[in-house]
This record gives sequence, C-alpha cells and structure tokens, in this order.
Amino acid sequence: MPAKSRPAGFRRALALLALVLAGETVFFLPFVLARIFRPTLLEVFDLTNVQLGAAFSLYGMVGMAAYFFGGPLADRFAPRLLLTVALVTTAAGGLLLAGNPSLTMLKWIYAYWGFTTIALFWSALIKATREWGGESLQGAAFGLLDGGRGLVTAVTGTFAVAIYASLLPAAVETASFAQRADAFRQIILIMTGLTCASAVFLWFTLPREKQAAAGKPAYDFGAIKRALRLPAVWLQALIVVCAYVGFKATDDFSLYAKEVLGFNEVDAARLGLVSLWMRPIGAIGAGLLADRLSAGRMTMVSFVLIAMGAAALATGMVGPGTVAVFLLGIVTASLGIFALRGLYYAIMGEARIPLTITGAAVGVVSVIGYTPDVFMGPLMGWLLDGTPGAGGHRQVFAVVAAFAVAGLGASWWFMRLTRGSPTNGNAAN
Repeated sequence: MPAKSRPAGFRRALALLALVLAGETVFFLPFVLARIFRPTLLEVFDLTNVQLGAAFSLYGMVGMAAYFFGGPLADRFAPRLLLTVALVTTAAGGLLLAGNPSLTMLKWIYAYWGFTTIALFWSALIKATREWGGESLQGAAFGLLDGGRGLVTAVTGTFAVAIYASLLPAAVETASFAQRADAFRQIILIMTGLTCASAVFLWFTLPREKQAAAGKPAYDFGAIKRALRLPAVWLQALIVVCAYVGFKATDDFSLYAKEVLGFNEVDAARLGLVSLWMRPIGAIGAGLLADRLSAGRMTMVSFVLIAMGAAALATGMVGPGTVAVFLLGIVTASLGIFALRGLYYAIMGEARIPLTITGAAVGVVSVIGYTPDVFMGPLMGWLLDGTPGAGGHRQVFAVVAAFAVAGLGASWWFMRLTRGSPTNGNAAN
C-alpha cells in the first residue's frame, strides 16, 4: 500500500516504532553492550573498571558540548535526516570496536560516539517525540518511547546472551580466552548490523519533512537564552542529573552478580537482563499514569523507588545465596530508574516550555542533566577497583540512594514552581 494511502493511525504507529528502534539501537554499541556484558568486555579488552570509566567520561565530555550544538540543530533540520545520519555514523564505530582496539583507540571511539549519538541525534529524537504526542499525550508519547526502547533492549539483550552462550562450550568456565573474544566480536557485529538496519527503517518510515525552520540560522543563540531564563529548565536539569546517576549504575548489575553472588559471566548477564525487562514496564506505566496524575507526582514516586532499591543493594543484605534480595533490589530500583526515563521530558509540558524552543531547552537540560556521563563512570571505576568485592558495589549504590533523595527534593520543588503558573513557559516567548 502506498505510504500516502495508508490510514493516518497506521502511519503514526510506524513513525513511533521508527523512533523507538532508532532511540535504542543508537546506544547499543556505546552502552548496552557494556551494560549486559561488562565482565566479558573488561576481560576481552583487558580493561580495569577505571579505564572503562575513563572511556565513558570522554563520551560524556564530548556529549556535553554536543548537547548545546545539537539542540538548535534539531530546531533547524528535519529529524529524519539527523537521526538517520546519526545511526549510520554510530554503526561505523562498531566496526572499529570489533577489531579489538587498544585502550587509546577505545577512548577515541567513545569520544566519536559522544558526537554521533548526541549532536546529531538526541535533541532531534526528543523534538520528534514531543511533536508526535501533541498537546494531550506527552506522558504517553515519552512513556511509549522509552518503554518501547526498553523492550527493544530487553529482547535484543536476551537473544544476544543466548547467542553468546551458544558460541561457548556448555561449561562456560572452560571457554578459552580466544573463544570468549571471538564470541564477543560476533555480538558486536550483530549490534552494529541492527544499528544500520534501524537507520534504513527510519529513513523509509518517518515522514518526509521540510527543514524544521528554513529561515532560522543554524545556531539560534536567542533560543538558548530564552531557555536559560526559565527556572523550570534548571530544575528539570537537576532532576535528570539525579535520575541519570541511577541509570548509569545499572551498568554494575551484572558485575555485582558475578563478584558478590558468585555467578559465571553468562548467568551474571542473565541476572542483569532482569533490570532491562523492568524498563518497558516502568516507562510505559509511568508515562500513562503521568497523563492522569501529573508527571511531577510520578517523578516523586519514581525517586522513592530508586532510593528504596538502592538502599537494599547498599547494605550487607546481598551476598552469596541471597539472590532473592538482590533481585528485589534491582527490580525496585529499576522500576524507578526507567519510570523516570519515561518522564524526563514529559514534565516539559507541565512547565509549558514553548515547542518552538524545544530543541534549545533539551540542549540546556541535557548538557547539565547528563553530566553523570562524565563523572559517574570514573567514580564507579574508582569505587569498584578501590574497594574490591562487595564493598565497592555497596558504595556505588549508596551514591545512587543519595542522589535519589536529592532528586525527590528537586521534583517537589518543580511541582511547586509549575503548579498553576501560566507564565512559566510564556516567559520564553
């Protein structure tokens, strides 16, 4: 059926699906790979936690500059073009990663990804999603986006772990280093291929649009200034910081299971997948409830869940033979973490930020909110390598619990500021 003759609802569904697939596959190589296979990645690339954290930090530093560059870019060019280019260029980095790079090259790859996944991608994705949701479905739009992204990662991760296990001997512990390295390389290539496939699907599915603002300069400093004058933008950025600290800590779940509970790398990866399966539940549920109860209230509830789950993982309750306690902790924390990912930008509607400066506002929020990309990787590496075993993991989640409490306070303040304040967003006009 020709695209123009398809029902509008079907076209909208395909557009959302394209955004969901693009929104997650672009991060397969930089983050999902390490989140599921962290013990394997450390072994195959001969890295310490501190060295991997340094690579993540370079990604974050490039990303901070890229957020400011990418925000106005998203207000200037159509999402279809920006998102497709971002996916293809990110996949190119996967080919380099599959070549077992040196530490120096690995750092350059992560710095490169900081540009391709942020400057060309992130603000364009958020603006496209906000446009898809319209006036009344902001919570549903962002909830479905992140919940769908979570489902994509959970399904892909489950298959990736199964494929990785199938490439190793039945007794995983007997696999040689060469077998582990070759199996891991196959996983990298699979994720690279999925990223490219997502680019093709998005190019042929997302509506062909004209430039987002043909008469505007490529970089609109005025939009940045208007966004910076909004108190709600600063509070939203603080909320994202506190929530994103929790998200970065999900990288530790599989290593926690291996080093504290004593699981092999395949079983540890499977336990880590439990967290990923919480993402569609938390994000979609929170997004839908946000349209009924307000995104601000759901944000507060989410931070309470993170604090409770992280506190359980930060105590001496988890150790060999306490799998149930570990699972309860990661399920509770993950529900809160991934619920917030469905709410990050839904609260933008409650702050009444004008759609015309969405890209700029996203840039401001992101450059502050995603600073954990810079400091959380090195901090986790320092804690884990500095206090080997259970102690380091407990310290990581004590940090997460502290940020969750701070996020709860910021959410309460945001609600007070935006409740019944019609001038908050209009000040930027």
